[in-house]
This record gives sequence, structure tokens and C-alpha cells, in this order.
Amino acid sequence: MSECKPSAQLRPVINRNKCEGKSDCVRVCPKNVFEVRVIDAPDKAKLSLIGRLKNAAHGGKTAYTPRADACESCGLCVTACPEKAIKLERLVG
Repeated sequence: MSECKPSAQLRPVINRNKCEGKSDCVRVCPKNVFEVRVIDAPDKAKLSLIGRLKNAAHGGKTAYTPRADACESCGLCVTACPEKAIKLERLVG
């Protein structure tokens, strides 16, 4: 298992069209960055048709990053996500 290394430059971004809300990211994150809950209406409105069908099939749940500022960019969430719905992106300054 890798150690988290601080990086103020990267934050996790979730592709909600892929996320199935399985909570693997919640389980592996050492900084408690993630939560899985019912998708917000504005986010649901942005889903593709396939994304909406997938979201409905998985109870309307998706991952969110309410504590993204605590992320240390270790990448454990990226590796753990079975749908490959998470990537680390550079913050736009």
C-alpha cells in the first residue's frame, strides 16, 4: 500500500456517468474525503441517458467529495474504483 503524499495541486474528480456508488473509495481513503449518497438533482440532470439508467439501477447513489481539501493525492481511490470513475485532476489556479 502506498503512503499518501501531500499535493495541493490534485483533487479527486468523479465521473458520475460511470460511478455506481459502491463505496470502494470511501473504504480506502485514509483522509475520509468521500461519501456516497443519493445524487443531487443538478448532477442528475447532467447525466447522459446511459448514466441515468446506470444511476437508477444502483439506487440513485453516487460518490461525492465533501472533504476534497483533505485529499493528499495518494491515488488509492483511483485504484479501488471498479468503474474507473475517479481521477485526480490538477486544480485550476
